[in-house]
Amino acid sequence: MAGLNFLATGAEVRIVERDGAAMLYDSSRAGNAVPGWLDPHWWRERGSVTPAAEGRGAASLIEADGRSFVLRHYRRGGWAARLSLDRYWWRGPARTRSFREWQLLYHLHRAGLPVPMPVAAGYKRSGRTYVADLLVQRVPEVRSLAALLRAGPVSLSTWVAIGRWLRRFHLCGVYHADLNAHNILLGADEAVWLIDFDRGGLRAPGWWSDANLVRLQRSVQKLCAALPAGRFSPADWHLLLDSYFATRLEAGAVHALPAI
Repeated sequence: MAGLNFLATGAEVRIVERDGAAMLYDSSRAGNAVPGWLDPHWWRERGSVTPAAEGRGAASLIEADGRSFVLRHYRRGGWAARLSLDRYWWRGPARTRSFREWQLLYHLHRAGLPVPMPVAAGYKRSGRTYVADLLVQRVPEVRSLAALLRAGPVSLSTWVAIGRWLRRFHLCGVYHADLNAHNILLGADEAVWLIDFDRGGLRAPGWWSDANLVRLQRSVQKLCAALPAGRFSPADWHLLLDSYFATRLEAGAVHALPAI
């Protein structure tokens, strides 16, 4: 498919086209995937499907055949949602929301960064518009920063870990378009994961990294404004920033990633 030559991926990547639709998947993770992999009703017949508590779009948590996935149907936000909830203007397969996010996750995961493993992505075209879906492997035993803050104050070591990992992402040129308290996941031993890279990408160093931090700070402040006092303080934020600016990549660690 000439329109998909933009995909700088390995031999395990497969593309299936049919009737104005296409699906991209990792055969090492999905075997011979079928279009049903991007349909929550298909999964419901084989296991359990429940709505995700957080995140943008219409996300479903899937437990089926011994697998754990998150399936997200792309939805518009803001004023654009008044025109259409889930349809986007067609500008070619390389520019579909699902294929772009899948490819970014593919590169980040292969580089060793803590992001969900991409499994499959697809679109269905109708005239000048399309709808899109993305399937990723679920990160086990984690809670979002938002969920932790609702439960109580977050430990100082957690703020340090978040700052350290955000710095590593930024040093690698990774831009997250919606860095907020819902898209940071935390696990055992201060493990930090970033999710939801819709509209994200790889960029040269610039002021965008500072804007990322400001967006996160506003997100946490807005969340905590409706919570009991003491969930988030200026000292917490300064601790995150101190960790962020003190972090350097160790020898042999992931360095700036090439443009996709």
